[in-house]
Amino acid sequence: MTTEKAYIDFVKSLKTIYDKREADNIADWIFEKITGSKRLERRFKRNNELKESEIWQLQNYLKELLQHKPVQYVLQEAWFYKMKFFVNGNVLIPRPETEELVEWIINDASKPTNIIDIGTGSGCIGIALKKELPRANVTAIDRSEKALEVAKINSIELNAEINFLQINFLKEEEWKSLQKYDLIVSNPPYIPIKEKEKLAKNVTEYEPGLALFVENNDPYIFYKKIAEFSKTHLKSNGKIYVEVHEDFAKEVKTIFVNAGFEVEIKKDIYGKERMIKVF
Repeated sequence: MTTEKAYIDFVKSLKTIYDKREADNIADWIFEKITGSKRLERRFKRNNELKESEIWQLQNYLKELLQHKPVQYVLQEAWFYKMKFFVNGNVLIPRPETEELVEWIINDASKPTNIIDIGTGSGCIGIALKKELPRANVTAIDRSEKALEVAKINSIELNAEINFLQINFLKEEEWKSLQKYDLIVSNPPYIPIKEKEKLAKNVTEYEPGLALFVENNDPYIFYKKIAEFSKTHLKSNGKIYVEVHEDFAKEVKTIFVNAGFEVEIKKDIYGKERMIKVF
């Protein structure tokens, strides 16, 4: 089977559950992984015959994709801040809006020397900050041991020295082992469980609920804890950066204002209020 014929058939199958644009993007990612060639390069190789092993691999990938499994989990890789991260079902897939949060921190005037990343998951935030701010000491915490295993792999592969700790941040007695920080950053769980039915299958069936959802009766619990944590663990003139639900930015702002802080809300590239700076 030629590369061109295999690609056409692959996209056709994907279009049974994805729109054309997404099907094309997924197929490009898969075929680059299989053939080592980007879309433009494949134009000159479209009549190349695929090896049997490559056809077998394509079929296996397609089987998983047609079960709504995200392509990042199928390939066990996701790009974030110009770096390729290892991911699996124990961590969230890094999102573009989280890249914007990292960009905001890096472009800010201050250069923190002591950073904590709360709920690190794949380690993408902490590692990106360490790579861009190499003099900073970065601590990354998570409740999930399996998530920390993924984050540690990424820190080694990407040559970023991070201090990883398994801590359930909602338990205040576990804060005793933590220092004071110039910068607190977090992309915590913030989706109320009642919204689960609105999300796509590739999110609800494959991404870890522990990193996504909060109880309906207290959707701001992590922000309340971060505000409380900052009273004893944020250095003078320190800053807090958090990602928020697009519908809850003003409520989260109120939590930090009531704790005595000034707050700036920032919109993402789609015009949604998704980031907050506290100072």
